[in-house]
Amino acid sequence: MSRAIVSLNSGSSSIKFGLYALEPGGPVHKAGGKLEGIGTAPRLMIRDDDGTVLIQRDWPGGASLTHEQLLDVLYDWAGTHLTGYEIAAVGHRVVHGGRKFRHPVRVDAALLSELEAFCSLAPLHQPHNLAAIREIARKSPGLLQVACFDTAFHHDMPEVAARMALPRAYAERGFRRYGFHGLSYEYIARKLAELDPALARGRVIAAHLGNGASMCAMRESRSIDTTMGFTALDGLMMGTRSGSLDPGVIVHLQLQEGMSAQDVESLLYRQSGLLGVSGVSSDMRALHDSKDPHAREAIELFVWRAARHAGALMSALEGLDGLVFTAGIGENDPRIRAAICERLAWAGVVLDAQANASNAPVISSPDSRITVRVIPTDEERMIALHTSAILENREGEAA
Repeated sequence: MSRAIVSLNSGSSSIKFGLYALEPGGPVHKAGGKLEGIGTAPRLMIRDDDGTVLIQRDWPGGASLTHEQLLDVLYDWAGTHLTGYEIAAVGHRVVHGGRKFRHPVRVDAALLSELEAFCSLAPLHQPHNLAAIREIARKSPGLLQVACFDTAFHHDMPEVAARMALPRAYAERGFRRYGFHGLSYEYIARKLAELDPALARGRVIAAHLGNGASMCAMRESRSIDTTMGFTALDGLMMGTRSGSLDPGVIVHLQLQEGMSAQDVESLLYRQSGLLGVSGVSSDMRALHDSKDPHAREAIELFVWRAARHAGALMSALEGLDGLVFTAGIGENDPRIRAAICERLAWAGVVLDAQANASNAPVISSPDSRITVRVIPTDEERMIALHTSAILENREGEAA
């Protein structure tokens, strides 16, 4: 029987997962899929490494199904179909690790208690990350679980990039810019080093554009600055999140509009962004298809804000050599890429329209001063690599 690792990426409305066989050269992907539409109409798709569909299931009336209930479905499927594998460990994406957790760590009760304190800083993700860990522990007590943190990649940002302009006492209590999407950026940095080593050593902006969106300025494959800060609410406009906002708006909403802190949290995390501006949808595909003029306004604002933040990150890098698009919108939406790059033409970005339309790996024109790439991200692989390393260390110590 082969040994394997499962990577779980449990988000606000989806659970992505991958099965990786433990082989001498490292984890090898064998199957994976996604449970999406959680909270509305859940749907499950699992494929093997060749793309063959292993299971496809929909719950049209399943709006009330919880993450834990849907994890049970995955667990039952695995018990029936993965008879050739022994699961040696499960790795999890955990969005917020605070100041303390700079590297992936083995999960225990004390760790879970510490991570619970960060739920208010990532309310769309952290509770679901931890719920998945608890559910696995309930079903398979004793199974090694590893927490891999989205904040870890940004821990070594220059202090000036991490600092917030608040009284110093707050910095001592952990108020700083943490940054997120770190597992995605870590994968992009590794992949770029394989594809274009010279560019990876230069000044690169990686744009993780999806329902959650951010950008990261990297020099020599290290995070120099990023658009998200203390929480995953900061920075770019997102599917349902506002992104950067005048703090005075929050004060006004509470003092003048009579909104509670919980109301404001819901407004900024769940009712704003593309959904709030358009009044149509948080899904960029639906906005492209819509004839509602507010949908067009939402798209224009998304592009404006993305280009504006990219310009700020160029300042942090003191120039730019490469731009990498990744995640759902970044990998699959030529119109958004073209619109953002058009607003960055002043910096020397020139697209090859045909390459962009076909989602080619390199979409910049040969005469572009800036190399523009599309690299599919793979957070699950990063989780598998980190989990494999911790498993090997534990078994080495036991030996």
